[in-house]
Amino acid sequence: MLMKRLIVCLDIRDGKVTKGARFAGNVDIGDPVELAARYYREGADELVFYDITASAEKRPIDIDMVRRVAREIFIPYTVGGGIGSVEDMRGALLAGADKVSLNSLAVRNPGVLADGAREFGRQCVILGLDVKRREGAAPFPSGCEVVVRGGRTPTGLDAVEWAKRAVDLGAGEICVNSIDADGVREGYDLEITRKVSEAVPVPVIASGGAGTTAHIRDAFTLGRADAALIASMTHLDGVSCRDIKRELRGMGVPART
Repeated sequence: MLMKRLIVCLDIRDGKVTKGARFAGNVDIGDPVELAARYYREGADELVFYDITASAEKRPIDIDMVRRVAREIFIPYTVGGGIGSVEDMRGALLAGADKVSLNSLAVRNPGVLADGAREFGRQCVILGLDVKRREGAAPFPSGCEVVVRGGRTPTGLDAVEWAKRAVDLGAGEICVNSIDADGVREGYDLEITRKVSEAVPVPVIASGGAGTTAHIRDAFTLGRADAALIASMTHLDGVSCRDIKRELRGMGVPART
């Protein structure tokens, strides 16, 4: 079995790391560069930075922040939000990011996934898949609809069908983020994580809902995820990734040291 990855997510708003629940009620946590360096030292396998208001405000991602973070850490990191073109992707990668997460842009212009994969390699192109439960809704056989703009805008796309199409186009990884579970800390949406994991041949990241190490274990075992995104556990509880991975190994999960 491949080693599982633990990824810390840093949502950025007005130059600060922020945390909320279900994309609301956000409070500022601290400076993104300082927190990136801290989580790197504490054993994170990867980091993800989302500029959560860039798309809504129709502005580009903060390239200076991308560059400053790259100077402080030596693990892979992904950036998302405010990416409006292949040239924006190029700028983020040249500034030091290893991967770019596409969400709203990919829904509006699916061809950008193919363009990005052709230009930079599919390993650099991550599909950010924000989903909401639509139980009993006939157009959504997976039970979840893809949403964009922080969960505010429905797309009419079924989560699993969109994931499969995105991979066919060039996405090299899928981050499945449950809007319903985000920040609630009651566990990931294991059902949709598993459905996407079983439907695509690329790595899948579970996102939204981690509150305990057991939740992360379940994402790997029951959700069949390759990686798990966490935020509240590190930002609010002060738990280190190294301690989480030690607990995971004690539970039989092959986590990195």
